[in-house]
Amino acid sequence: MSIWPEDIEETAQHIVTDFSARGLMIATAESCTAGLIAGVITEIAGSSNAFDRGFVTYSNEAKQQMIGVSAETLKAHGAVSRPTALEMAEGAIRHSNADISVAVTGIAGPGGGSDEKPVGLVHLAAARKGRETLHREMRYGDIGRSAVRLATVRTALEMLVELSAD
Repeated sequence: MSIWPEDIEETAQHIVTDFSARGLMIATAESCTAGLIAGVITEIAGSSNAFDRGFVTYSNEAKQQMIGVSAETLKAHGAVSRPTALEMAEGAIRHSNADISVAVTGIAGPGGGSDEKPVGLVHLAAARKGRETLHREMRYGDIGRSAVRLATVRTALEMLVELSAD
């Protein structure tokens, strides 16, 4: 029995099978999900053939130290922003043996939101060597901390699938 909803586990299974067959490796850089994306991928048997590593970069310092997000980006745009998500995804590629990465940064709630950056706002980015980095801004709404995090996992997995297409 899995701890994951069936659709999420099926997508993770597809990713592990597909990436393994094609020799592609994944890295994750996670803030608001704190390792959940890495967790669902590694729930799948054989995931070591497709998963290199996960960075849980909850603090701004971790984002800078572990994956090279610039202090200037964080100061100018904040942790929850398109530029930060892009730098997280690209930094995860640079600091790993991965071909493809996905990064997430957001406000899961219940507190921490503002008019400009409400609870449920998540920026996701997916990077692949030799391709343009994808970005999605999701506004899941104030649906509860766990629901925001689970919705973010779904979107992140979708982005991995999208970026893996040849």
